Amino acid sequence: MREELDSDKDLQEDEELYEHYKFVADPGQEVVRIDKYLLDRLPNTSRNKIQVAAKNGNVYVNDAPVKQNYKVKPHDKVSLVLPYPVREIELIPQDIPLDILYEDDQLIVLNKPSNMVVHPGYGNYKGTLVNALVYHFDNLPEKSNEYYGRPGLVHRLDKHTTGLMVVAKTELALTDLAKQFYDRSTERRYHALVWGDVQEDGTVTGHLGRSLKNRKLITVFPEGDYGKHAVTHYKVVKRYGLVTLVECKLETGRTHQIRVHMKHIGHTLFNDIEYGGDAILKGMKNAKYVRFIENCFSNIPGQALHAKTLGFQHPTTKEWMQFDSELPEGFQNIMDKWEKYNIAD
Repeated sequence: MREELDSDKDLQEDEELYEHYKFVADPGQEVVRIDKYLLDRLPNTSRNKIQVAAKNGNVYVNDAPVKQNYKVKPHDKVSLVLPYPVREIELIPQDIPLDILYEDDQLIVLNKPSNMVVHPGYGNYKGTLVNALVYHFDNLPEKSNEYYGRPGLVHRLDKHTTGLMVVAKTELALTDLAKQFYDRSTERRYHALVWGDVQEDGTVTGHLGRSLKNRKLITVFPEGDYGKHAVTHYKVVKRYGLVTLVECKLETGRTHQIRVHMKHIGHTLFNDIEYGGDAILKGMKNAKYVRFIENCFSNIPGQALHAKTLGFQHPTTKEWMQFDSELPEGFQNIMDKWEKYNIAD
């Protein structure tokens, strides 16, 4: 499947599998194990890599995942599907500082800053998180023999969303982590400042798909053929009257999921430029209040959304890894301002 390389590369993570190779077994195909069948057809690979891919659910026969001992038969449609698109652009190393919380020979956990796109795309080749990671991996004192050769993205964050990400360094880690995200066995919690007084905790369930009017935006569709199933759980952390700090737990990981789901229930994210949160949606628009909101907006370049916690099983040790991060300075400054703000003024 050809990768779309355009401005959409800074969109939020979306759990998808992409077809990298597809073969149709000949009518006279002898019955043979799937790993041997693919080994004879895939370039620059090994039997062990194919077995790992099958173990992690990335080898399909007739549109269904199979194990490494599956026997290929005549007319079988064999596919290798992976959690990232086929790469069609060169990854340029750049010495960009990284806020690393944890790193070993299999993976790296880091805090993504605001105003940084995760992956390069046409017209956006440099300055991304991937550019920084390529440089970092290439300059490690010791590099594992299993190093995959490029950062293995298993999820993404929007350009202006800050917080925790895990990136694979080996093919084993990439396929294992991708399966965890695909199976929804990871734990992800975000802190978001939203417009309005959220009265109670709740869950938003609504199919998400690209807007029919503007493909760069996502919208909620009635359940049916369009869009993908998405579920966001939210609970109140603190109320400020005109805005509310909420914690969102993702059950799925769709593009712009939190931003669109919260807008759908009438609580657009604070300073969300694409979805109208950069307007004053609550409160009397007197001069003092307008200055206060504009001052808040000036602290962050986009939506007040932070990937605060991340939990997953380590691909090799099978230990549960749990990470937590503090709100970035700009987001925290906004919270400090709301703590001191008196609605009655």
